[in-house]
Amino acid sequence: MHHQATHVLLIEDNPGDADLVRLRLVESQSPVKISCVNRLADGLAALTKETPSLVLLDLNLPDSRGAETYRRVLEHAPNVPVVVLSGQDDEALAIKAVHHGVQDYLIKGELSGQRLERAIRYAVERQALLRALEIGQKQQLDFKNQFLSHVSHELRTPLTCIHQYVTLLLDGLAGPMAPDQADHLKTVLKSVNQLHAMIRDLLEATRAESGKMRIEPRCIALGELVQQAVAMLRPTAAEKKIGLEIGLDQRLPLVHADPDRVLEVLINLVDNAIKFTPPDGAVMVQACMVDADPGCVYVSVSDTGRGISPEAKALIFERLYQDSDSVDNNRSGLGLGLFICREIVRRHEGRIWVFSEPGQGSTFTFTLPIYSLAKLLAPVITHQGRLRPAFVLVRVELAPLSNPPRGNWKETWQQCLETLRRCVYLDKDLVLPPLGTSGAVETFLVVASTDLQHSGPMIARIREQLERVSDLKAKCIPTITTVAVDFAAPGPDESLERQVQTVADRVTQMILTSRERKQLCAGKGAQNSN
Repeated sequence: MHHQATHVLLIEDNPGDADLVRLRLVESQSPVKISCVNRLADGLAALTKETPSLVLLDLNLPDSRGAETYRRVLEHAPNVPVVVLSGQDDEALAIKAVHHGVQDYLIKGELSGQRLERAIRYAVERQALLRALEIGQKQQLDFKNQFLSHVSHELRTPLTCIHQYVTLLLDGLAGPMAPDQADHLKTVLKSVNQLHAMIRDLLEATRAESGKMRIEPRCIALGELVQQAVAMLRPTAAEKKIGLEIGLDQRLPLVHADPDRVLEVLINLVDNAIKFTPPDGAVMVQACMVDADPGCVYVSVSDTGRGISPEAKALIFERLYQDSDSVDNNRSGLGLGLFICREIVRRHEGRIWVFSEPGQGSTFTFTLPIYSLAKLLAPVITHQGRLRPAFVLVRVELAPLSNPPRGNWKETWQQCLETLRRCVYLDKDLVLPPLGTSGAVETFLVVASTDLQHSGPMIARIREQLERVSDLKAKCIPTITTVAVDFAAPGPDESLERQVQTVADRVTQMILTSRERKQLCAGKGAQNSN
């Protein structure tokens, strides 16, 4: 019976050790095809050209040493089993390697043909089993997500019908009702709203797990979102006689985040804090800068509630987790709120954690990235270590034809934003994150690495592509304008980083001046109409 040869890639720089491994493989009873390279770079190149059955890897190579060697191989070819060959009997390193995904750790001085053959066979079989398990888990997760999504959508229709008819009865449109009947219907309405919230959370959690949660980062003032969330929940806190306060750092910069998603996180955390805080307690929402982490803004929600046990803290952000000791009898939910918060923060490349002691209250903290125009601009306005010679600021405004806008305005401007991103050269131009929260008039800005004289083709391309957006003419009027970005010529000793910052400062100044002028004109227009 013919057996297909096992292709082994040997990455070993010592000729004597390489010959020894070849000899041991020849001694085995199984057919083996051996490819040998003596540098990690050559091994990674070989993995790109042809996928072997297994990699035999020496950790100390001319261009890589120690744990970094197997990490790079595993990153480059995660589905190929790796067996480490080492001249050192280092149990700690062996355990560390296995924890990172290496299948086995062999000592060169103890190598025999039978042992090497067995290690290769077991490594290949274990990797195949792991791969099959991963595929099975993914298929199971996809089926579960599809099932939950389908069931959630199917439940929405009858719940909406119940909500409409109960509201109709409570409004007296079907005739008068006795007070106790109205109380019963209010209980029904409350339960319907709770089910709606559960279904919404199920859909959000499903999108998060499948990687379909949409994030639209904007340049926003975080303090406004904190104030909005607190204003929405202040009546709930007042009903329980709980103090709800805000503490904002005066140094707060703009952040790069999706305002709707951040508001969702704030509402969830503040609502939880109110629920788990007894009457006459207090909840504090704070946003501040931390000197040790200047790239982020820290947002925290603190309460004087019952606190969280150490066991619960380890699981509290997991999907469907609920601490039986912390759930009120009157509280219903699926344990998805904090899981969704965690996924939203992760999508913003931030972190979220909790500090709590039983009986001492809790503090939930998350981070959001600071909006740095210079960081966003650097890859596109520089080339070969030098600043490009000229830039223009392109402004695309979408003014709706009616107030409120017709149709789904958010979907309309998102389509236009995606279209605009397809119109620019990714290595030379940058579509800036939209400013502030979405309003009646949506404005998009592009920093293009060109001058006014040569910006015509880009403007024509943008106008042509926007005209192809479905029903755009029936919903809004797009206006496209350009202005040169004037900035002082860099000095002979000025660093490239400083030059980029100068351009970023000038662009920011132009944007702010334009916004102030626009707001002033809008204010005068409102006064004239009165």
